[in-house]
Amino acid sequence: MRHFALLRQSLLLVCVCLALLSGCRKKKYENPITKDTQQPDKVLFDKSVADIERGRYEVARLTLQTLINTYDTSEYLAKAKLAIADSWFREGGSNGLAQAEAEYKDFILFYPTMEESAESQEKICMIHYKQMEKPDRDSNQAQRAEEECRTVLNQFPNSKFAPRVAQLLRNIQEAIAEGEFRVGAFYHKKGSFPAAANRLQTLTDHYPIYSQADEALFQLGDSYSKMGNRFRERAGQAYSRIVKEYPLSARVDEAKQMLKQMEMPVPEADPAAAARMKYELENRTKASMLNKSLGFMSRGPDTRLAAKSGTPAMTPMRPAIPVSVPVVAPAAVGGTTDVTVQQVGNSSALDNNPDARQIQPAAPATNPDGTPAATAPATPAPPVANEPLPANRQAPVTKKKKTPKPPKAPKQK
Repeated sequence: MRHFALLRQSLLLVCVCLALLSGCRKKKYENPITKDTQQPDKVLFDKSVADIERGRYEVARLTLQTLINTYDTSEYLAKAKLAIADSWFREGGSNGLAQAEAEYKDFILFYPTMEESAESQEKICMIHYKQMEKPDRDSNQAQRAEEECRTVLNQFPNSKFAPRVAQLLRNIQEAIAEGEFRVGAFYHKKGSFPAAANRLQTLTDHYPIYSQADEALFQLGDSYSKMGNRFRERAGQAYSRIVKEYPLSARVDEAKQMLKQMEMPVPEADPAAAARMKYELENRTKASMLNKSLGFMSRGPDTRLAAKSGTPAMTPMRPAIPVSVPVVAPAAVGGTTDVTVQQVGNSSALDNNPDARQIQPAAPATNPDGTPAATAPATPAPPVANEPLPANRQAPVTKKKKTPKPPKAPKQK
């Protein structure tokens, strides 16, 4: 027992020493000024950088604000403003990150041509990336991160931060697509096939490099198949995409079998798609021991399966109109495309014509002897050519109650 107590105390002492060493270690600042001069504004900037590296963020911001207010023509004004934003970013927390985003946006507004503007926009993307939650939770931060990362690639496509931001965008879209896929899979399992098809169709069209796009396409084809012959073509298109665009998927054989059952042509696999899938499988990030044991405690999403190649989507995802919504016929065919309101110019018809509510219905025709006259049988309406549109909620099937059988008469002896 004494041996175990000494061992525990020694481990505790080592942990305390490591914590103290990590706290005393300085984290170098990313944007220092290397110019060797003893100008007063340069001295103030160097002092603030030293405070930032040691974690004294409030003191550093006071020093930088003194530099900005005192030396309004200094050549270090842009660097000082950027250092204030970096201090908030390093401080972290919800308040610190919000302040950092505002400061970075101001820096981009005042200095749009500087190289650090691309870095500022990349930091804004990272602010929302750090606050992302798991796919089954609120996706607001993921959508904001996607928007800010797209801004980096659109406004600063040639910056050194573009490749890193492109990978961040793939990770973000992996998390967003995972959330959409879980909703679509839930509807598919529930039997709400129009809702499942709407979610999965939008997902597979907008995020084709999603790691489970092949599984989403298979459930999409199954949803269309169970919605009737009206959607046979769409089901075939979903199965054909699996065979052509995801040739290394585990669903390829099943998709080919479904196409043969539907008597539809089986496409050839795309060699470029096969090479891309092979590259993704070989370069997929493996989970560490710490991630396997404590991954469930992390707040952010698991992006290990995110694509490492391919162009991420550069437009926001727009949900499509569900297939269960009827399409309005155009005006040329006799339908109505819109509703307009206009003022009645002549009201003579309303003033002179008799009130339709006071007109009595015509008496039924009778024979001379007073018996009702025979009428021709009404012609039945022609059957509707198209099948009815599918519904997410099917009408419950009511079981007929069994009528009790009458008791048998006793046998006579």
